[in-house]
Amino acid sequence: MPIRKLKPVTSGTRHMSILVNAELDKVRPEKSLVEPLNSAYGIDNYGHRTGRNRSKGHKRLYRVIDWKRDKVGIPAKVATIEYDPNRTANIALLFYVDGEKRYILAPNGLKKGDIVLAGQEAEIKPGNALKLKDLPVGTQIHNLELIPGRGGQLARSAGTSARLVAKEGTYCHVELPSGELRLIHKECMATVGEVGNQEHSLVSLGKAGRNRHKGVKPHVRGSVMNPVDHPHGGGEGRSPIGRKSPVTPWGKPALGKKTRGKKNSDKFIVRKRKK
Repeated sequence: MPIRKLKPVTSGTRHMSILVNAELDKVRPEKSLVEPLNSAYGIDNYGHRTGRNRSKGHKRLYRVIDWKRDKVGIPAKVATIEYDPNRTANIALLFYVDGEKRYILAPNGLKKGDIVLAGQEAEIKPGNALKLKDLPVGTQIHNLELIPGRGGQLARSAGTSARLVAKEGTYCHVELPSGELRLIHKECMATVGEVGNQEHSLVSLGKAGRNRHKGVKPHVRGSVMNPVDHPHGGGEGRSPIGRKSPVTPWGKPALGKKTRGKKNSDKFIVRKRKK
């Protein structure tokens, strides 16, 4: 999927680049697999604005993705490879032989017309889903479960994949995209292959308007505000922060302050992602 750089006809297109999705099918999403996407976008249940730099963005429908891959032993044909505005990866529409339709993440190498299968008898090829105990060591995987039956939670964004490193008892050693080595139960499902649309991170938006369509509002630095608006504000010209560490507009520590609490799942981390 090549990246096309636009001609500098306007100031907005001077640095803009787009993905040429020649392999994507220009079709409407499957009606039975879409839901309305209603959200306050940065406002919590009490009406308080918790995300200052978020807005609704462009109107879109949510595509229901099959994260669990629980149709075991039933083959499905890839009908279309489609664009999904809600995620970085592309999605594939599956037609099962029993008549059901489902969306899955489109892995790299999956093409229209391919047959995919979930279960112990499935081949080790992109798009097929198996339990970790049935996969050979060294396999690249994505859409990986943390708890058996819950559905895929790890390695779901464009161009990412995890790797099955070793098997030991009831747990498997899996290296995640962040570099973290983690123990995951052998009964967890995972899909073979790497998530497609790898060039997504190389696209240059080129103008602020494309960010607004994504729901991202402008972010103003605290150092250019007045002291009444931000602890970093004030001073003549460019001034230092003037305190020990950076803080939020409400005085809470930022940039380096650890906010993650202790979790029971930390005991399954063999090697942390940060050295």
